[in-house]
Amino acid sequence: MLRQYFRRSLPLILSAGLTVGIGAVARAAEPESAPPELTAVLARVEAAANRRSLETVLSNYSPNFTTADNLSRSEFSEGLTKLWERYPDLSYRTQLQSWERRGDGLVAETITVVTGTQQSEGRTLKLESTVRSRQVIQNNLIIHQDILSERSQLSMGASPPAVEVNLPERVKPGQKYNFDTIVTKPLEDGLLLGGASEQKVNSDLFINPSQFELELLQAGGVFRMGQAPNLAEDRLLSAIIVGEGGITLVTQRLHVE
Repeated sequence: MLRQYFRRSLPLILSAGLTVGIGAVARAAEPESAPPELTAVLARVEAAANRRSLETVLSNYSPNFTTADNLSRSEFSEGLTKLWERYPDLSYRTQLQSWERRGDGLVAETITVVTGTQQSEGRTLKLESTVRSRQVIQNNLIIHQDILSERSQLSMGASPPAVEVNLPERVKPGQKYNFDTIVTKPLEDGLLLGGASEQKVNSDLFINPSQFELELLQAGGVFRMGQAPNLAEDRLLSAIIVGEGGITLVTQRLHVE
């Protein structure tokens, strides 16, 4: 039943919608000094996404658009369409953090917050996602994407568990790490179920939802130890907490580099 509500690909598609970039930015300038051509691209994409105008969104992306996650322009388009179908009231808000000129292009770091709801079988599913990224723009078109950090939370119910996640932002290949999802408000005598999962970042996640093996939680959260893959491939770490008042699912990116 749970998997019809929660889709593991949401962070990937959300971040593709408005946050793109490549490489590390050196000597970045303040957002107030950004050139009009940069702010215009960001504003056009944000406005088009809020109108659910797929054609206008895509008109700001290069035909050769690439991402560090190997998400093609067509896969991005398909995923965004499905996302809007499930969350018809999504709201996008992008804030420019810094920028610089690099060669014949512009590099900008942004933070995008996406919120929305989905109605399913009389229940309301709430989504909130925050993505930090850098984006490269050439000739007024977005050409590449590289996500720096992301966190998405899905919740359902009158009082879903409030959680805090402890996860390193980046690890080395083969390195061990802790992934802890802690319930921050005491539930007194209430029971909690939970589970965790790890998966590669790829476009198929939108079609194939992840499954969780739920277990009774005795320590107020989900505590897992993982080991990064031997290759430099990012992972999406998810944990689900089921309480009497609702359900919370949180997903964060782990950089492996």
